[in-house]
This record gives sequence, C-alpha cells and structure tokens, in this order.
Amino acid sequence: MTVELFVFVLAGAACLAGAIGVILSENPVHAALSLVGTLFGIAVLFVAQEANFLAAVQVIVYAGAIVVLFLFVIMLLGVDRTDDLRVEPLVGQRAAAAVVSLGVLALTVGALASTGYEVTGVVGEIDDTVPDIERLGASLFTDYLYAFEITSVLLVIAVVGAVLLARRTRAPEIVDPGQRERAEEVADRIAAAEEKVGHVNGHRRHVVTDDADADADADEEVRS
Repeated sequence: MTVELFVFVLAGAACLAGAIGVILSENPVHAALSLVGTLFGIAVLFVAQEANFLAAVQVIVYAGAIVVLFLFVIMLLGVDRTDDLRVEPLVGQRAAAAVVSLGVLALTVGALASTGYEVTGVVGEIDDTVPDIERLGASLFTDYLYAFEITSVLLVIAVVGAVLLARRTRAPEIVDPGQRERAEEVADRIAAAEEKVGHVNGHRRHVVTDDADADADADEEVRS
C-alpha cells in the first residue's frame, strides 16, 4: 500500500506540474513540452491501475504523435516567434478563464463532498479470458459510440482550423512608421530612372537610323 501511494503521489505531482507549466509558459513550445510531462504522469497512473494497454497508447499516441503534431503546427504557424502571448487577443479572456476554472473546481469538490469522499458505483465484472483490447473495443463502439464520434468530429475541426491558419496571408512587417513612405519614394525613383533610360535608348535608336539613311544617300550619289 505504501508503494502504491508513493507512485500515485509522484505521478499526480507530475501531472499537476505539467498542467501548471502548460498554463504559465509564455513560449508555446515550452507549453507543449510541459504537456508531455502530464501525459507521462497519466500513463503511470494507468500502469498503477493495471491498464497496461491504455498506458502504452497514452505514451505512443498522445505523448508521441499528438504532441509532435502540436509542435509541428506551432512551428509552422510561427507563433513562437511572432505572437506575444502576454497580449490578450480578446479582452477579459484571462478573467473569464479563471472564473470558469474556479466553477469547475467547485463542482468537482461539491460532487466529492456529496458522496462523503467515498467511492461509489458498481464494480463491473472482468472476464480474464477476454483480452483487454477486445473488451475496450467492444465498450468503445457500443456504450461510448456517440462520444467517440463527437471526438472524431472535434479532431477534424481542429485540423481544418490549423490548415486555415497556416494559409492566411500576412501583411509585410513594418519596422518603423516611415518605412512605407520610403518604399514608395524608392519605387517612384526606380520608375523615373526606367523612363529616363527608355528615352535615352529611343534617342540613340533615332540617331543610328539617321546615320544609316545618310550613308545610304551618299552611296547612291557615288553610284550615280
């Protein structure tokens, strides 16, 4: 019992530390890496509950593939270099998030207090002759089918949103307020220089044509 309690406390502390890191990290890459710590802590809790398959899926799929996808999208969009997370895109979103978080915490504590902090529910019977994966698949596609389909729709929406964000056109970066005026002035100078060069080339072609006509007239007089 002491070893189980020690593993639970250690894994729970890892989950909480990773979750706090996700919230408080100013760099999105650091937040994604903190999420890895939370996912590994959850995997340890699955192992403590003898759910070895779920622990393996937690590490391989979530801590491996999903977090790598998060990092790929973060670096593709470049939010780790261009966006300042200290500036709120929506006014009051941090206060709203704090209120919602406190409300969820209050609901959780209230639900636990209503049960006297004791485990409730009926423990299901487990048939050891049936593999864990088969039982999990049967439960997922029967009792929790709608939740599974809704999760799939949410993932598709997330992918579409990431694609739209990656394809958005960004305005050229303005270093200082006078950069646009100087750029327009340089463009006008280039256009004037090109027009001047065009006039010079036209004058040269006209002079060459006149010289050729004069030479032709002189040759005609010599022959005559």
